[in-house]
Amino acid sequence: MTPLDAIVLGVVEGLTELLPISSTGHLILLGKLLGHEGEAAKVFDIVIQLGAVAAVGVYFRGRIGTTFVGLRRRERGSLQLVLALLAAFVPTAIAGLMFHRVIKQLLFAPGPVAGALIIGGLVMVVVDRWHRRKAYDKCDDEVTDITVRRGFVIGLCQCLALWPGASRSMTTIVGGQLCGLSTRTAAEFSFLLALPTLGAATVYDFIKNGHLIAATPSGVRLLLLGMTVSFVVTWLVVALFLKYVQRLGVAPFGAYRVVLGVLVMLLML
Repeated sequence: MTPLDAIVLGVVEGLTELLPISSTGHLILLGKLLGHEGEAAKVFDIVIQLGAVAAVGVYFRGRIGTTFVGLRRRERGSLQLVLALLAAFVPTAIAGLMFHRVIKQLLFAPGPVAGALIIGGLVMVVVDRWHRRKAYDKCDDEVTDITVRRGFVIGLCQCLALWPGASRSMTTIVGGQLCGLSTRTAAEFSFLLALPTLGAATVYDFIKNGHLIAATPSGVRLLLLGMTVSFVVTWLVVALFLKYVQRLGVAPFGAYRVVLGVLVMLLML
């Protein structure tokens, strides 16, 4: 890998991590084009997400600070938000620990990614149209209104994102829409959920397989470069996405997924 490769991968990670189009899927496809393959490449594609996680933490530092203050004061909204996030995190953590190795061995390839992109895209278009018909986006809801039950349902949906190409953001935002949340609130909850979910996944993978990165020429330096680029790009994407998602919905991203998945399959043929 060259520094330019690391920068390109960082940009793609930053652009796609929080958008419902699958960052892992894009990194796998891009890695195929760049010749960035092998076990070390899989570790790189996962650990580079730490840059995006850090960007989410910085962007939502106000919300996070308010929540911690609310917990100390035993405010209902802050406690309910933390419990909802915990209820959403636990199912994915259990499923990830159970199927982590099998997923990396069997699904980190263009074929499975293309299939997940197409299926997920179609689901997004259908659910978004139903969601708009129900006028849920007119609801004046907040993430502090999300119950533990809703959080658990969103967590079950997030388990589907273990399949590369499905997208953690897509499954959680669509899960939130199905629970009757406005698209913006579902997206904000999805981004906050990224902190424990992606944070735990990336740290776990780095502790377990970080030696593969360290063993490659300039591996750690290139990983830090990619993470830095990912941080900057993700921070910009969060602001823009939250600004426009309430008005545009997620159907355009679903259409993009379908087109990309079909192109990948045609290229494979």
